[in-house]
Amino acid sequence: MTDVVRTTANPDEALELLIEGNRRFLNGEAQDIPADPKLRLELAKAQAPMAAYLSCSDSRVSPELLFGRGLGELFIVRNAGNTIDTAALGSIEFAVGPLGVPLVVVMGHQSCGAVAAAISVVQDNSIFPGSIGRMIEPIIPAVLCAHGKDEELLENSVKANVSRQVQILRNATDPILRDPQDNGTLKIVGAYYNFETGTVDFFDRP
Repeated sequence: MTDVVRTTANPDEALELLIEGNRRFLNGEAQDIPADPKLRLELAKAQAPMAAYLSCSDSRVSPELLFGRGLGELFIVRNAGNTIDTAALGSIEFAVGPLGVPLVVVMGHQSCGAVAAAISVVQDNSIFPGSIGRMIEPIIPAVLCAHGKDEELLENSVKANVSRQVQILRNATDPILRDPQDNGTLKIVGAYYNFETGTVDFFDRP
């Protein structure tokens, strides 16, 4: 097993790095992303990501590109609808515990298909084949508490779903997530990515 090297960034510094990276992405500025063989060999020995990221599997959502981050900087967990299932929770706990990341971000996005499917279940009693129905079940409570019509309802449901997943993590009873929040070495935030503007809004902060 390789040695673990913990990041030196604190939660606020890690978040500022993401915000600055997204600003550069919006402005079309060249991102300085090291990818030389020396770095690759260093990362083969250990990783020290500055943030864990739970985002949707949507092909248009790539955290590394949105924030200009390179190899070894983001510990990314992705599933359709960015929900906390067993695999996602265990992965985030591993990032916070053994790897010591100071920041966890849950990010939803504009026009999320998984959230739209959950809306159709609520509004039209839609049924989806295979495991798709079970996959979107955790999103339904967020849809039920959201308001609006059409695109407004979809956007509000996406944000409500993000906030719900954030609360699950913030209120986790396991010391792996609870203790670092209590001592200020971990922050868990929620974000929303707008396809049209390219902006990531960190709208749910502790």
